[in-house]
Amino acid sequence: MTERTFFLVRAAAAALFVSASVATAAAQDAPRRPNIVFLFSDDHAYQAVGAYQDPRKLLETPNLDRIAREGVRFDRCLVPNSICGPSRATVLTGKYSHLNGFYNNTNSRFDGAQATFPKLLQQAGYQTAVVGKWHLVSAPTGFDYWSILPGQGIYYDPDMIEMGVRSRRSGYVTDVITDLSLDWLKKRDRSKPFLLMSQHKAPHRPWSPAIRHLGHDGDRAYPEPPTLFDDYANRSLAERDQDMTIARTMTPNDVKMGGFNERFSPEQRQAWDAYYKPRNDALLKAGLQGADLVRWKYNRYMHDYLGCIKAVDENVGRILEHLDQEGLAENTIVVYASDQGFYLGEHGWFDKRWIFEESLRTPLLVRWPGVAKPGRVEGRIVSNVDFAPTFLEAAGIAIPPEIQGRSLVPILRDAAPADWRRSFYYEYFEYPAPHHVRPHHGVVTDRYKLVRFDGPDLDAWELFDLREDPRELKNVYDEPTNAPIVAELKRELERLRKELKVPAKPPREAFGDAPLSKPSPRS
Repeated sequence: MTERTFFLVRAAAAALFVSASVATAAAQDAPRRPNIVFLFSDDHAYQAVGAYQDPRKLLETPNLDRIAREGVRFDRCLVPNSICGPSRATVLTGKYSHLNGFYNNTNSRFDGAQATFPKLLQQAGYQTAVVGKWHLVSAPTGFDYWSILPGQGIYYDPDMIEMGVRSRRSGYVTDVITDLSLDWLKKRDRSKPFLLMSQHKAPHRPWSPAIRHLGHDGDRAYPEPPTLFDDYANRSLAERDQDMTIARTMTPNDVKMGGFNERFSPEQRQAWDAYYKPRNDALLKAGLQGADLVRWKYNRYMHDYLGCIKAVDENVGRILEHLDQEGLAENTIVVYASDQGFYLGEHGWFDKRWIFEESLRTPLLVRWPGVAKPGRVEGRIVSNVDFAPTFLEAAGIAIPPEIQGRSLVPILRDAAPADWRRSFYYEYFEYPAPHHVRPHHGVVTDRYKLVRFDGPDLDAWELFDLREDPRELKNVYDEPTNAPIVAELKRELERLRKELKVPAKPPREAFGDAPLSKPSPRS
C-alpha cells in the first residue's frame, strides 16, 4: 500500500467514524416515545387512597402514594357516566357514551370497529396489551396481546380469556392480573415502545379480600361519614327512591353472612370461615337492629372493601418495582385511575352512578419523569375522556377530531391552556335496574351542580352550591336568589350539549330496558 493510499483509507475510515458518531448522537438526542403503563381499578373511591387524605384515614396505600409523590395528584378528575362499562368505553375512545354507543352495563356492547387510542398507538409502532377486567362484552381490538376476565370475573381462581382461549388461573385475581402483566412486560419486543393496560377487578362488589388480608384492620371501628344516616330531606324523589343503601340493599352475601360463591381451596375455605364465622356468630347473638346494625354493616363493608384495595396497592408496587429494576421508569408514563368514584357510606350508600361528588370523581395519579413535576396537586376539572388524547399526544400521534376530550400533556407540564374547561357535562342512563337510580344529566362547575332528572317517571331539577354545601344535602334550585345562577347554568348546559352532540332524547336502549345484544354482567 502506497503512502497516499494509506492516508486515503485512513481518511475514509475517519469519515465513516465521524458519520457514525453523528448518527449515534442524533439518535441519542432524538426524543424517545414514552412507554405507557395504565393501572386501572374498579370502584376505587378516592377516599380510599392515602394521598387524598380523607379525614377518616381509612387506609394506607404506600405504592399509590408513591405515584402521587413522584408525579401529579388530580383532585377533580370527573367521569361523564359513572358506571363500569361506559367508563371503560370512554377511556378507550375519548368520547361520551352517546357517541361511543356504550350506555350501560345491562345491554350495551362495545363496537370494536371504532377508533381507540390503543389501535392508534399500535398503528404507530407501539406494542399493546390489556390484562384483567374488560367488561365491554365484545373481544378487545387494537391489542397485540390480551387476557381478560369474562364479564365481572371472580376473586379466587378466576377464569381468564387469553386471545380467545378460556382457562382457569390459580390464585387471587389481583395477583393473577399482575402476574400476567409482568409476564408480558418481560417477554415483549424490547426494541419498541409499549402500552400496558393492567386492569383490576378489585375492589368491585362482593369485596372479597385475599386470605392474607383477612383481619388486616384488627377489627377497627371505622370513623363514620357524617351523612351515613342521611334522610334525603331537601332533595327530590330520585335520592329517596333509590336502592343502594347499606341499610336495605346490602345482601347477606355482601357482608359475608350468607352462602358465598368463591372458588376456595379447602385451606382457603378453612381460613375464610375461621375469620368470619366467630364474628358473624357474635353479631347474631347480639341481635343488632336499626342504626346499630347499619354501623355493623358499614364496618364489615370497610374491612372487606379496603382489604381488596390492600392487594391492589401491593400489586401496583410490584409493577413499579419491575419498571425500576428494568431501567424503564424514566421513560414510562404511569397512570393510576379507577372507572369512577364510589360511596363508602356517604349518604348511607355504596355503589356509584350519581352526578354527586363521591361517585362523579375518580382518583387520578400520573407520574411522568422529566415532564410532570413531582408532588404537584392539580385542581382543574379533568376527565377520563381526556385520557385517550393525552396518550396520543405523549406518543406524538395526531388526535382524531372526533375525540371529545383534551390532552392533559400541557397540564402535566404545568402549562395549562387559558381556555381550559371551567364546566363539565354529565349523563347517566341505566334504569330501573339494578339500583333504581333515575336517569339524569347536568353541568358541573367548581362551585355549582345543576342536575336534571328526566327519566320516564320523574322530571325534576336540583341545584347544589358546593362552597356552602360540600356534602350536597340541600337542593337550592327554587330559592329566588339563585334564579340568575340557574339561568346561567342552564345556558351552559345547553351549550355543552350542543358542543358534545348530545341527542335531544336518548334511544330507548340507553336505559337498559331494550335488549340490543347478549347482556353483559351487571356492575
